[in-house]
Amino acid sequence: MPDDTTRLTELLNELSQLDTEAQDAERGDLDLLDTAELVRRMNAEDQRVPTAVAERSAEIARAVDGITDRFRRGGRLVYMGAGTAGRMGVLDASECPPTFGTDPSMVVGLIAGGEPAIRSAVENAEDDEDAAIVALRDMEIGALDTVVGISASGRTPYVISGLTFAREQGALAIAIASNRDSAIGAVADIAIEVVTGPEFISGSTRLKSGTAQKLVVNMLTTLSMIKLGKTYRGMMVDLLATNEKLHARSIRTVSTLAGVGTPEAASALREAGGSVKLALLVLATGASAEEGASALEAADGILRDAIAALR
Repeated sequence: MPDDTTRLTELLNELSQLDTEAQDAERGDLDLLDTAELVRRMNAEDQRVPTAVAERSAEIARAVDGITDRFRRGGRLVYMGAGTAGRMGVLDASECPPTFGTDPSMVVGLIAGGEPAIRSAVENAEDDEDAAIVALRDMEIGALDTVVGISASGRTPYVISGLTFAREQGALAIAIASNRDSAIGAVADIAIEVVTGPEFISGSTRLKSGTAQKLVVNMLTTLSMIKLGKTYRGMMVDLLATNEKLHARSIRTVSTLAGVGTPEAASALREAGGSVKLALLVLATGASAEEGASALEAADGILRDAIAALR
């Protein structure tokens, strides 16, 4: 075991080689600039992120296909990360049930340090390799699942350990990092390394790196859900109307896609027990709610296929 001084020297050397930790000489005068110029410069820096994400399109597409395949066989998607990266996974997972009507167990976000770390920093949590293994073991991770490790630096011990364990269990292991040749990428089946360069404030990876992570996780779940039939003509048809706004959106969706007025859309939704997808099927085919539900089940929830089967 290396002593503390040796380990610190190794870590400093490792960090010095990361793009996300680099200092940009052009930003040495930030504290001297007026607010308008600060806004301009930070916005210009942020505009680099979508281009960097686009450069990893092939890897993202492979990841989406792998996730979708496992979803279809009853698998889960599990995000793992520490700090900002962990919060990105938790955020994306928490948005899936209201947006796509998924069970909360289908997409899960694990963050180093547990729930307290969602709001506050937890000391040394990202270095706890055992915690990652325990969390995944408790979930009984297996070959039908996908584990996505997120780390801006690409070297977070919690994430490396989690991805390594997941892969040993036969799960699909995907890494999202902001540096090339990352340690998490080396232990993953698919490495999505979105190189966003030095941060606007050196080392503050909640900035461009965090934005890149958000864009990538958006695609992983949104595109896999599209492929699972949870949208129709670009609109959400499996959303859960858990509040007044979402109830209104459900009525608007049915009205727009079925070409009917608000009263008819609301009536169809009531008959369908609040299911936008079933209401659309009933309106499109004239089938009863019971017939429509059976057709959707036979079509694996794909609305287009269910409509074709009943016409």
